[in-house]
Amino acid sequence: MIVTTTPTVEGYQIAEYKGIVTGEAILGANVFRDIFAGITDIIGGRSGAYEKSLAEARETALKEMEERAADRGATAVVGVDLDYEVINNMLMVSASGTAVVLG
Repeated sequence: MIVTTTPTVEGYQIAEYKGIVTGEAILGANVFRDIFAGITDIIGGRSGAYEKSLAEARETALKEMEERAADRGATAVVGVDLDYEVINNMLMVSASGTAVVLG
């Protein structure tokens, strides 16, 4: 499945719109405590463990969004947007886009 932040896919035409699809992943408060309690990999102000957790959450949100698009019969998701929000000491990563069938 093609997933892109652009509104179109070069070389293809959108034949059908299947609607907005989303995917979410939430990192709980314990994740922050666990990461910061055991940080030994900070170099230059960056934490590899924290970045890895964020990357996993992002991949989970994108995968969930792709699965929902596939369930609707889509062959691509266009206009993808990634958002990061902190809610009650939890980090939520959400992905949203428009499921389409490419022709």
